[in-house]
Amino acid sequence: MRFNWPSRFKGAVSLTFDDGLPSQLRLGVPLLERFGFKATFYINPGDGYENALKAWRDVADRGHEIGNHSVTHPCSCNFPGDPGCRGLENMTLEDIRLDIVKAHERIRSLIPNGSRTFAYPCYQTSVGRGLNKRSYVPIVAEIFLAARAYGERGYSNSPLACDLHELWSWPADRMRCEEMIGLTVKTVHEGRWAIFTFHGIDEGHLPVAYEDLSGFLRFLYERRDEIWVAPVMDVAEHVVGERKRLGIVF
Repeated sequence: MRFNWPSRFKGAVSLTFDDGLPSQLRLGVPLLERFGFKATFYINPGDGYENALKAWRDVADRGHEIGNHSVTHPCSCNFPGDPGCRGLENMTLEDIRLDIVKAHERIRSLIPNGSRTFAYPCYQTSVGRGLNKRSYVPIVAEIFLAARAYGERGYSNSPLACDLHELWSWPADRMRCEEMIGLTVKTVHEGRWAIFTFHGIDEGHLPVAYEDLSGFLRFLYERRDEIWVAPVMDVAEHVVGERKRLGIVF
């Protein structure tokens, strides 16, 4: 069974950025647009979201995807810095649904085409503990076209088999451009879909160096005739359409 990418493309790459950090607006968007690429930005519309979303509405108007990363960014309370343990272990499925839906409504209020895909905060997909632990992937699947989670290094997404609501991605924190290029070459050779996750650009505790991101984008530009660089929602829509054409139903 042969999966067809658009045009003459041999594989796909999606560039995703989490948490709506200032460096993404200051450095990331201009750098992407220098090379003609569109990315996905997963944001948390918390308090004062109306003002914060104005800048992201402009980014959306320029063709980038604005995705949903929840309101409160809940992660495991096993992380340092959460002494009150307000994290996922002490949340219910209804708690996480309310958080996600609130973010969805806030984003859509100012960016009507936003919040079509979701990124799991800290890549974690469950609430509760032990015998009471429950996946919230089904909730996400009810609301979104696709969702990005975590993946094993070296393994990208099979367009024929991947779970669109728990897509594998590679954290690019402190990753050198040579490693990004190597992973992409493997992805294209296999005809698959790679998703890279970035946070700050020369900023924060999970940074990618500006020079490494720039070098990677330069490589993608040089291979633009064979590598499809597109937001998560665009690639997911194509995957859904191709699966229907091939009669694949999950």
